[in-house]
Amino acid sequence: MDPRKPGTTRTATILPFPDRPREVDQQKILQLSPEYEGLCLLYSHHALSHDKLYAIKILCWARLADGSVVALVPWLKGIARCIDLDNPESGCAEGYYCPRSERRFSDAPEHHQRALEVRATYPNNSPIVQEIPDLTGSHAALIHEDNSRFQLEPVVSWQLNDKGEMTAMLADTSETKEWPILPGSDCLYPATEENGFRYFFQYHIANQIKSGGVMATRALSKLITP
Repeated sequence: MDPRKPGTTRTATILPFPDRPREVDQQKILQLSPEYEGLCLLYSHHALSHDKLYAIKILCWARLADGSVVALVPWLKGIARCIDLDNPESGCAEGYYCPRSERRFSDAPEHHQRALEVRATYPNNSPIVQEIPDLTGSHAALIHEDNSRFQLEPVVSWQLNDKGEMTAMLADTSETKEWPILPGSDCLYPATEENGFRYFFQYHIANQIKSGGVMATRALSKLITP
C-alpha cells in the first residue's frame, strides 16, 4: 500500500483495542466454600528441604474472576491462593492431598465446584460477601511495642469483602457475653488493626510455640524481627 500523502483526508476510522482484563482482576476472589474434610495443600520449600513435600490444611476453596477454583491457605501475613505459591525457595504449590486416603490430586473437588456455582447465584448487597469459620487452627502472632512480649491469638473467622480481599477476625474477649464465639460476633475485629501483628501461624507451629518446642526458637526469632 502506498504511503498516505500529507494533506489527504482519512477515509477510515481508527478503533482502539478493547481493554484487556488485568491479571489481578482475573484472579480476584469472588466466592468461598469452606473445607470441612481436612484436605491439604502440598508444597515444596527448598529453604527447608530439597527432598520433602510439606502439607498445610486448606482453609477453603475459592472461585476466581477467571472461573478457576483454587485452594486458599493462611500464609505469612495474609491469605495465599495456591497459584500464588510458585517459588520453590519460599514455597511452591505441588497439588492437593487427602490425609485419610493418602490420595494426591490436582483439581478442586467437584462438590466444592458445585457449591461455588450455587453460591454465585446468591444476591449480595453488603460489602462483606462472606464470613467463614477458621477450621484449621490458624493463629495470629502479635508483638507488643517493646518487642519483649508476644501473644498468639486464634483466628475465629475470615471475611471476604466485595473487593476480593480476605481479613482474619480475632476476638476481643472483654467485649463478649456469649460463648462460644462464632463468626459474625460483635466482639470480632480485624487482625490487621493490631499494630503488633506479624504473621499467621499454622496450628501445629502455634502449639509448638506455646509449649516451647524446638520450632519455637526459629519462629520467635522471625517474629520479633520487624
